[in-house]
Amino acid sequence: MRIRRALIALACTAAIAPLASAQPPAFPAKPITIVIGSTPGSATDGLTRAVGAEITRRTGQAVIVESRAGAFGSIAAQYVAKAQPDGYTLFMTTNTTQSANPHLLRKIAYDPIKDFAPVSLLARGYLALVVNPQIKATNVAELVALAKAQPGKLNYGSGSSSAQIATELFQQATGTKFNYVPYKANPPAVLDLVGGQIDLMIVDLTTSLPQVKAGKLRALGMSSPKRSPLVPEVPAISESLPGYEFGYWNALYAPAGTPAPVVQQLAGLVREALAAPAVQQVIEKTGQEAAFMGPEELGKFQLGELERWGKIIRAAGIEAE
Repeated sequence: MRIRRALIALACTAAIAPLASAQPPAFPAKPITIVIGSTPGSATDGLTRAVGAEITRRTGQAVIVESRAGAFGSIAAQYVAKAQPDGYTLFMTTNTTQSANPHLLRKIAYDPIKDFAPVSLLARGYLALVVNPQIKATNVAELVALAKAQPGKLNYGSGSSSAQIATELFQQATGTKFNYVPYKANPPAVLDLVGGQIDLMIVDLTTSLPQVKAGKLRALGMSSPKRSPLVPEVPAISESLPGYEFGYWNALYAPAGTPAPVVQQLAGLVREALAAPAVQQVIEKTGQEAAFMGPEELGKFQLGELERWGKIIRAAGIEAE
């Protein structure tokens, strides 16, 4: 009898052993690399490092931030799209790669929808409509009236896809026409705006707010749906132009095919990181607001953004380069 019981116990142990060995290892079990498409010191870089530090604190695993800048983030996007889908190579990016590039670039070597598994939205930012103080407009309505009185006379600058498309949407919504002056980045465009070489911009708060506070630029409105808590004294553009809203965002993606449980674990880690005061301070410093979305919600949001950007760009007659 004892021999029989021993044999039964041995058989049960043998049957359970393969199941135990088949269980996936705890995640993360090694360092995570988050690739960004911008340079070190950028707003995306700062946010990624802050979130990475919180993930490390919670998991004990290092988070490495790797910059692969160039081609408006396309180099980084392509790299992550082809990475092993195991959750250890991720992509922290913005609407530039996921919403703008497919419409503004003639050829890109990645698909913003098919090549990625959405993990989470982290932050959203809105833009300020600013003018040189010499422009005789103290609010949105006066700017529109001035632009209509002299069509094609006012120049607007842009050093990012967000700044350009936000201004194109403004023109479409108001029936105005500005001359577009392209820049490689927003900071030099803002400097030219201060100097009077251009007349207006719709641009991020990081580069424009210091000049507004110094009295070198005049803020007429924010592209947020309501007044921003960061600058409550500046009205939302929608207060005089109902329905106008435009923003930019940061989101985290994994390569397509990454196991759903891993994606959910990553989203949970991001949610926890966003609650940390150190991360909130970094987000506020870049003129954004924390805005968590999980994988499914982010997927729907991004698809809507991709379609919206395409519609604005086509209506503006902008041809892919």
